[in-house]
Amino acid sequence: MFRIKPRVPRKVLALGLPTAWGAMAITYKLACPLAQQDSLGARVVTSAVFFAVGTGLILHVRQALLRELKQVREVAGAAQSVLLRPLPPRIDGLNVAAAQLSADRDARVGGDLYEVIATEHGVRVVMGDVRGHGISAIGTVAAVLGSFREAVHDEPDLGRVLHRLDRALARHLRERARDEHPASGREPDNPVSEEFVTVLLLEIAPDGEITALNCGHPWPYLLSGTSVEPLARTDPLPPLGPFPLPAEPTPLPCGALPPGDSLVLYTDGVEDARDAQGRFFSLRAALIGAVHHHPATPQLILRTLFTGLLRHTRGRQTDDIALLVLRNDRARVHCAPLGARGTARPATSNPQPTNHL
Repeated sequence: MFRIKPRVPRKVLALGLPTAWGAMAITYKLACPLAQQDSLGARVVTSAVFFAVGTGLILHVRQALLRELKQVREVAGAAQSVLLRPLPPRIDGLNVAAAQLSADRDARVGGDLYEVIATEHGVRVVMGDVRGHGISAIGTVAAVLGSFREAVHDEPDLGRVLHRLDRALARHLRERARDEHPASGREPDNPVSEEFVTVLLLEIAPDGEITALNCGHPWPYLLSGTSVEPLARTDPLPPLGPFPLPAEPTPLPCGALPPGDSLVLYTDGVEDARDAQGRFFSLRAALIGAVHHHPATPQLILRTLFTGLLRHTRGRQTDDIALLVLRNDRARVHCAPLGARGTARPATSNPQPTNHL
């Protein structure tokens, strides 16, 4: 036989305990003979009783608020683990390190997004920045990332991947506007005209060749030895949202990522970070300092940059920050001369597998 133990709801306890304390204080004031006296001792005792009751109420409310804040942070942490999934340390021969820091101290999620996925078309990377930060940007981040994770496997062309992201963003903004204004009964023509997302798409081929599509996002830095230079210097396309995309956006060839070289992708919150005197954080100078610690692994670069950022801003950044570092750890392949019929296979001096995890 099962016995069901009745449980008092937490909300009833939260309201019942302060009510009981208040009733005890009122009962003491009205029924206790000592409370009716006008002597100094009676006043001291009455004041002590009400002080104790008031302190208990304050502590109870504080504990309830801390418990609720803890639950909100746990939910935010779970949402972040789903949206910004922890990246594996190696993806198709690339060493990967990434981290994100929200400007909202009460939230562990922000408006920055990133993802790295190995596909049959090459390793595809996205780095983006949603207008706004904190919990309010989660819906837009989810729409863009969800579309990217599906489109990179379906679309052979990087331009079509970008169009998929643009359509997903427009659909999300229409649905959000309809939910915010349900009384109108129709979809607005221009749902959220001020909303936009900067997006950088990269495709790294097996031979290291890089192609990119940039919509309003900062260009990443290419680290080669001790050299630190932008991957490209061309003007990007407008951000997704306010302006229509070209019918067929052409990916930009950006050279190659040879074995041992690294790419550092970031959001504008990094270079917009200021110190107490209003000076901006110099990302390029920080990277130059980091690459002198040879070999500069992605994990070391990431740790160095975040340490410098937190020291520069004293932990009071005003925008979300995201960093993603990729290093080509693929083995170099040396091809032997072709045979008489051109059927000789390329040979490697030190054959190693390039696909890990």
